Amino acid sequence: MTVEKVDATLADFDAHFERLFGASDDGKVKLLLFLADREPSSSLTWCPDCNVAEPVIYEKLEALQGRDAVLLRAYVGDKPTWRDPAHPWRVDPRFGLKGVPTLIRWEKGGAAARLEDDEAHLRDKIDAVLGAASN
Repeated sequence: MTVEKVDATLADFDAHFERLFGASDDGKVKLLLFLADREPSSSLTWCPDCNVAEPVIYEKLEALQGRDAVLLRAYVGDKPTWRDPAHPWRVDPRFGLKGVPTLIRWEKGGAAARLEDDEAHLRDKIDAVLGAASN
């Protein structure tokens, strides 16, 4: 299994999303991972929950058997940008983000499963999202 990881910001998200998650069904497991921006001085994000969940999600994704996957990592911006109630991904009905990290499995043009910030680090919850993708 191979995992294609693509990074996106608010500025270039739509182009990446359309290319990777468009109408064609290529058989890949399609995942969105919304994360806080990384701090310039380190490889960590400004969000402690993201820093805990991210390595667990990658570990589980690498262990997914039998299917290729694409992971679109969407960075929500710095703290002030993210905290704005009018943040584009908060108000977008496709995503309706409430917190980061948020992991979404995308199938047939919509969210098939999701983990919000308070459970995105839980191994059994991640397994449930990824396991449903292998059916």
